[in-house]
Amino acid sequence: MPIIKSAKKRMRTANKAAVRNSKVKRSMRESYKKFQTTFSGKDASDAISKIDLAVKKGIIHKNKAARKKAQIAAQGKQNKTKIVSAKSTKPTTKSAKPATKKTTAKKAPAKKTATKKTTNK
Repeated sequence: MPIIKSAKKRMRTANKAAVRNSKVKRSMRESYKKFQTTFSGKDASDAISKIDLAVKKGIIHKNKAARKKAQIAAQGKQNKTKIVSAKSTKPTTKSAKPATKKTTAKKAPAKKTATKKTTNK
């Protein structure tokens, strides 16, 4: 057990983070295994979104996530499963005018001219 107050706090926060991380990791693994048993498109999109969430939270590395998502896509293709993207469920509409942000150019600060000091002799 740590004796220093800051070390005790660090231990408490580390334990909280470990619990949070394990919940996200467990839900990711469960959704991945569920897809592997059912091979449905909805389960595939759910597994992919859970993997993306784990990457966003820094629980797994992005290369591991890419590998897992590629495995899901390959298994879906092998079993002729159409993977529905969670983002594509909303209909996309384009407005007549795209929203553009007006940028204003920043002016450089004016340079001060150096004045020569004259010495009296």
